[in-house]
Amino acid sequence: MLEVKRETFGEWPLGGGTVEKFLLRSDTVKVEIISLGCIITSLETKDRDGKFSDIVLGFDHLEGYINKHPYFGAIIGRVANRIAKGKFVVEGHEYQLAINDGPNSLHGGVKGFDKAIWSPEVLPDGVRFFRISPDDEEGYPGELKVWISYTLKDGELTINYRAQTSKTTPVNLTNHAYFNLGGKGSSNIYDHEFTIEADSYLPLDETLIPTGKITPVQDTAFDLRKPKELGRHLQKFHLNGFDHNFCLAQRKEPHFCASLSSFIRIYQHRKQQLTRNINKTSS
Repeated sequence: MLEVKRETFGEWPLGGGTVEKFLLRSDTVKVEIISLGCIITSLETKDRDGKFSDIVLGFDHLEGYINKHPYFGAIIGRVANRIAKGKFVVEGHEYQLAINDGPNSLHGGVKGFDKAIWSPEVLPDGVRFFRISPDDEEGYPGELKVWISYTLKDGELTINYRAQTSKTTPVNLTNHAYFNLGGKGSSNIYDHEFTIEADSYLPLDETLIPTGKITPVQDTAFDLRKPKELGRHLQKFHLNGFDHNFCLAQRKEPHFCASLSSFIRIYQHRKQQLTRNINKTSS
């Protein structure tokens, strides 16, 4: 059975208005989303002991989101990732965007979708947020209407994006949640195993802009077509991490793209059982 609750999260001083929080809860998943940036502040799942644990990074109070943070859990728009020098050409006209990441425009500019308060609507199985991005906001052409819905069915959280524009304009929406499947209190994600079904990737220049080349992943650090443990894989190839675009196969029907898994909660469960057994034997 799904439960949807609505409450006040705080007052947003930077743009004015009340920030609301929505709690979606099923038997196995609890997710909290606020109207500021459609941010997922918490996503709790059950471990093998039936205890809930938060698996995304976020803040318990609005003050955390007032300060600078790396887009924790937010909707990114109009365009996720970087646009080189903040410039693009559409229908013969060059547009100049706000610059906020070295020489480039990142995640929608200085005031992207993550810093706006959205209008919410409670659904039977979740919540839908709506916002109008006016013509020339952050330099983008056209008025853009955007709907973001979060729905929860059993143990599956679905995010749906819809956009409608009055002019030709680039749109590339995403959610920017940071996951740690080990749960709250886990120190890092180096034990996580991840898979990306991509035969090629885009190399980057020194400002993290794609060079224009499309490179096969075969025999490179970017070959993640079979499960790789993050820590060992980064160490093997002397990398600090990935900030690259992977080229996924284009198909009309739904298909596997990527997966992430962690065994730390399973290990902790077994360790607790072993400790209890030792204690029983000692007594």
